[in-house]
Amino acid sequence: MSTRTLLSPAALSRPRGKAAYWTVFTGTVLLFVIGFLFPVYWMVTGAMKSADEVARTPPTLVPERWQVSGYTDAWDLMQLPEHLWNTVVQAAGAWLFQLVFCTAAAYALSKLRPAFGNVILGGILATLMVPAQALVVPKYLTVADLGLLNDPVAIWLPAVANAFNLYLLKRFFDQLPRDVLEAAEMDGAGRLRTLWSIVLPMSRPVLGVVSIFALVAVWQDFLWPLMVFSDTDKQPISVALVQLSQNIPLTVLIAAMVIASIPMVAMFLAFQRHIIAGIGAGSTKG
Repeated sequence: MSTRTLLSPAALSRPRGKAAYWTVFTGTVLLFVIGFLFPVYWMVTGAMKSADEVARTPPTLVPERWQVSGYTDAWDLMQLPEHLWNTVVQAAGAWLFQLVFCTAAAYALSKLRPAFGNVILGGILATLMVPAQALVVPKYLTVADLGLLNDPVAIWLPAVANAFNLYLLKRFFDQLPRDVLEAAEMDGAGRLRTLWSIVLPMSRPVLGVVSIFALVAVWQDFLWPLMVFSDTDKQPISVALVQLSQNIPLTVLIAAMVIASIPMVAMFLAFQRHIIAGIGAGSTKG
């Protein structure tokens, strides 16, 4: 079966064909770069404008007068260090709990083959079909009965029950080379030793992806922290930005949003190689 292309290899070898190819390629890349980065640029520069300029119509593309007072005011007026630390504690605990328990459950379902394992997995995956809003009230009543309101544990425990990440880990464990695990068993390694010394080192790509998903989910969550943290001093940054936005200048609020987004952007830039490797992890052959 022959395939048709816009430009044949012969046409690409000609100067006019090369020019057409690179023109289309460069234009497409620039279009995507502008589409993704322009909102970020608009938010960063918006915090450097005056209150009158940021509300002006039509808007200015470049600030008439660059000023960083919006960022310093946001840092002080909105108590960003305190709320950022609250978010770090909640996200780190949720990440640790989720990584430990989801990894253990996925390993058990994949390699230990428990009785009714497929039924258990099916029940776990069925929770993905339930709207998250329908689970809010039962979760809140459970947390309230346990006396965990205004406690980071109220964020950590519900985060453990993540069916998507558990299934992602299980699918990766299913595709690990079985001869490696059998060799470890022949050397006398137990189940726990095999998990710690063999499975986890081989699972770094997917563990990186699960970690990113876990951290981002907690960092950007709003409804659940709003319900369980009535104490303003213990609220994460996502809730504090809304709760403290009353009578705050728009430039200061925009600056606070920029500061709140920096940790997630930095984390993505630092671990993007692991994210890309994790996306291709499903191609591992057992």
